[in-house]
Amino acid sequence: MTAQRQILGRAAILVVAVFLLVPILVGFYETALPAIGLLPAIGADHLSFEPIRKLLAIPGIETSVRLSLVTGFAATFLSLLLAISFCAALHGRIGLGRAGRWLSPLLAAPHAAMALGIAFLIAPSGWFSRLVAEYLTGATIPPQLMTVNDPMGLALIGGLLVKEVPFFLLVIAAALNQIAVAQQLAIGRSLGYGRGVVWIKVIFPQVYAQIRLPVYAVLAFSLSVVDVAMILGPSNPPVLSVVATRLFQAANIDMLLPASAAAMLQTLLVVLGIGIWWIGERLLAAVARAVLRRGGRGVGSEPLIRLGAGLSLLLLGSGFLALFSLLVWSFTFRWPFTEALPSVWTGANWSLTSSGWLTPFLNTVTLGVSATLLSLALAILWLEGEDRSGRRVGGITSSLLYLPLLVPQIGFLYGLQLVFLRLDLDGTWHAVLWGHVLFVFPYVMLALSDPWRAMDRRYLRAAAALGSSPTRVLLVVKLPILLRPLMVAAAIGFSVSVAQYLPTLFIGAGRVTTLTTEAVALSSSGDRRVVGVYATLQAMLPMLIYSLAFILPRIVYADRRALKGDPA
Repeated sequence: MTAQRQILGRAAILVVAVFLLVPILVGFYETALPAIGLLPAIGADHLSFEPIRKLLAIPGIETSVRLSLVTGFAATFLSLLLAISFCAALHGRIGLGRAGRWLSPLLAAPHAAMALGIAFLIAPSGWFSRLVAEYLTGATIPPQLMTVNDPMGLALIGGLLVKEVPFFLLVIAAALNQIAVAQQLAIGRSLGYGRGVVWIKVIFPQVYAQIRLPVYAVLAFSLSVVDVAMILGPSNPPVLSVVATRLFQAANIDMLLPASAAAMLQTLLVVLGIGIWWIGERLLAAVARAVLRRGGRGVGSEPLIRLGAGLSLLLLGSGFLALFSLLVWSFTFRWPFTEALPSVWTGANWSLTSSGWLTPFLNTVTLGVSATLLSLALAILWLEGEDRSGRRVGGITSSLLYLPLLVPQIGFLYGLQLVFLRLDLDGTWHAVLWGHVLFVFPYVMLALSDPWRAMDRRYLRAAAALGSSPTRVLLVVKLPILLRPLMVAAAIGFSVSVAQYLPTLFIGAGRVTTLTTEAVALSSSGDRRVVGVYATLQAMLPMLIYSLAFILPRIVYADRRALKGDPA
């Protein structure tokens, strides 16, 4: 058994090293060299701080850094606050299973598709403005307001909230399964505390300890997001991640050096941001302990909790409306301002000759399916190895699994592109597939590991006692029992693959296009009808897989309720 455990530990470390750690470190190293003037391919072969000086000389770079920090922290803090308020006000009144099904369209839709839908809603000539003009103000032209790409980043914060609030609701729901919520609520109510206050003072501290990693991941993503910032964020100057991306894509190859410096600055910004959040956690905990010792009932805070829940519902409703607006625009031929709906409808926008979406669609599907299957296979091998050795891989090795979720993509993807260029793999479908697996695998592990480890082991022991081999137990007992978690993990993995923008852009070198890269590129074209087609396809594909994840177990186990994943 000892030898088997050693083999497991080494195999786990090898998987983490080969697929996650080494590529990321190599990518950072290769990106950092041009940042200090070392890129021999363009004649830069002397150590120099000139790239950093050029970056700092770019007009508005200080504003870009400030915008990144403000929008990243505001989106993360407000998302968490609204999600907690929603749970405090409505926990126990909505079943977790039903809530998960309702939230699945918002969770499945890629960030870029949701951002485009939000832009269709809040733009000066968007759906909200048309409704107000037709039914309230009677205006005949769009208002002169900058509701998208505003200089304060409010639209960017709003777009991130629509995606992150459902995500936090999902992870909080998963964490609640580990806590005796009903009993603690009953005790708190019997002592005279309000329902929401019990949730905030007693239950939330226990929940937060379990969701700290997802919070850090959301913060890192919000500080360094590119595609949503390009669609909704400030444009002049933009946030730092967009500055770096534009410099990398500039026609002048000399700009690669300050672009690498910007990527390194973005990395430092994320590290600094997580550090600030970590310090804030401890300060807030100290304040919270002092408040708890006072023993106030906090009844006056109940209206604020209900207000937060109401705002959360408003955000969720806006998310559904944003997705519906994509579909409406994809069938629009003529839609004059002030009319609430298109005056002329058409299906011609979907024709291959007018929008040319077939190749990006096929690339999106094949990359998504392949990345998901590979990630599932790796996750099953990892978890089955734990079972057979009788030892769970933990500590630093397990934590490194989630490294791709915490580091900014812009910080290492250019370096990986250089490596693939030297290996003559740059711009190939297989290289892009590997880039997708790098980000899909951690999400699949997050979704699958808890259900796998929580499975009732008596079934496995019974099968083994009847003479079944470990492989037969895996194929005939374990995988069928875990069909629903496997399908959910696959749906999440496929959704993550569809949403990948920077990995496809950098590693694909423009030769591998997906619906996401095309939708972001078309977002500034002004033709909302074609953008609507791409964004609708981009949102619909993950939704179909999510639907399969809910429906397939019901069909396969139609006569076995316990295997359908329904709550007892």
